[in-house]
Amino acid sequence: MTIEEEIFRKTKVNFDKIVKYGFKKENHLYKYSINIINNTFRVDIEINNIGIVKGKVFDLSFKEEYINFRIEENIGSFANQVREEFINLLKDIRNKCFSRKNFIYEQSNRIAELLKEKYGDEPEFEWEKFPGYATFRNKDSKKWYGIIMNIDKNKLDKNSTGEVEIINIKLEPNKIEILLKQNGFYPAYHMNKKNWISVILDDTISDEKIMSLIDKSYLYTVVNKNINKNEWIIPANPKYFDIEKALKENNTIIWKQSTDIKINDIVYLYVADPYSSIMYKFKVKKVNIPYKYKDKNLKIKKVMEIELIERYEKGKLSFKKLKEFGINAIRGPRYMPLSLSKYITEMIDKL
Repeated sequence: MTIEEEIFRKTKVNFDKIVKYGFKKENHLYKYSINIINNTFRVDIEINNIGIVKGKVFDLSFKEEYINFRIEENIGSFANQVREEFINLLKDIRNKCFSRKNFIYEQSNRIAELLKEKYGDEPEFEWEKFPGYATFRNKDSKKWYGIIMNIDKNKLDKNSTGEVEIINIKLEPNKIEILLKQNGFYPAYHMNKKNWISVILDDTISDEKIMSLIDKSYLYTVVNKNINKNEWIIPANPKYFDIEKALKENNTIIWKQSTDIKINDIVYLYVADPYSSIMYKFKVKKVNIPYKYKDKNLKIKKVMEIELIERYEKGKLSFKKLKEFGINAIRGPRYMPLSLSKYITEMIDKL
């Protein structure tokens, strides 16, 4: 690992700040130069458009690049002085122009943010010996549903090497068998391989698919008394589907099925902006219907048939109200909290 990689590990660049620091943009690079050690050396720093930092030191007396400072073994006092000046400059840039990240890979950080939004759970770094390992646990049951680790890839694949980040998640054994035939999935590292699987976080697998699998893992940690496994909240975007127009033609409509919903389950549709409310209650009539139409913008493999039961006025079950019942985000199908189900029933009874 280079000096730059070590110093800027788990950081994210702020381009506005590096410009204020003195970097000049040239094409897709931001460049900065400064003389050190009584103007006898010049340091050139380049940062590309994804935040990767590279630096060079030039000996101005000999007008050539100076690399001795990078050799740690038997480093002389003069080379050590250059090394210290170089490191101090990089750390100053990092501290003033970069923000800290929990993980190395961008996807790891995105998944962590999605879990925070959906479940309100922060990564927990529990082991001093393994500072890159973070657990995600259900705050009610205190059980893990995911563990992000940084490991050498040869622990997953003997023919590969290099540091990678993975997340271990718990799934049904038959689901694990299917996934292991696909790229990006591996027998669980350091966990029970029958019930856990390792997923590489290098964007081989989409965020959406990883989150859907984590949702299943999360269900193993849920205290059953808090949720109704026969009732679901599902997001609906009015920009892409006019629900009212569909309901005028028929009280039963077809809807994307992206999880293990069963016949007779209840589905509450949460309609996004400009409504930001649960607006409909449906009953599931048919499931696992093959999706006949191919649209490259819609990743739909199966749909379900749902029948309207109730309509709710905008604002009655607003996102603000849902947050009172522990719902911080609705990015995909999720179980209905029993407390919210009871509230809706009581609300309808009062009408």
